[in-house]
Amino acid sequence: QVRLVESGGGLVQAGGSLRLSCAASGRVSSIESMGWLRQAPGQERELVARITSDGTTSYTDSVKGRFTITRDNAENMLYLQMNSLIAEDTSVYYCMAHSYYDGMNYWGEGTLVTVSS
Repeated sequence: QVRLVESGGGLVQAGGSLRLSCAASGRVSSIESMGWLRQAPGQERELVARITSDGTTSYTDSVKGRFTITRDNAENMLYLQMNSLIAEDTSVYYCMAHSYYDGMNYWGEGTLVTVSS
């Protein structure tokens, strides 16, 4: 199993920045891709950014140019640098890891990001 713990959420004004962190533990050697998803009230969970084991990244269109996903394999950490935040970015952000060992996706409990306009 893989355990994920997010941190770094909070309240920020529009135009500001936040950096989310995700600490992975457990069977971390089995992690293939990792990502950040978000879910706003009444909406479906949305994949925001994803990074593969070789460092290839992808982003949903609404965050391209504003968010950056990075991964520190040595420290078993995942990050999401969020700049130029807008009210529509307000959501609970979840860290996700895909394990090639059991084919499962593991999730953290989420961290709330609130952007005030």
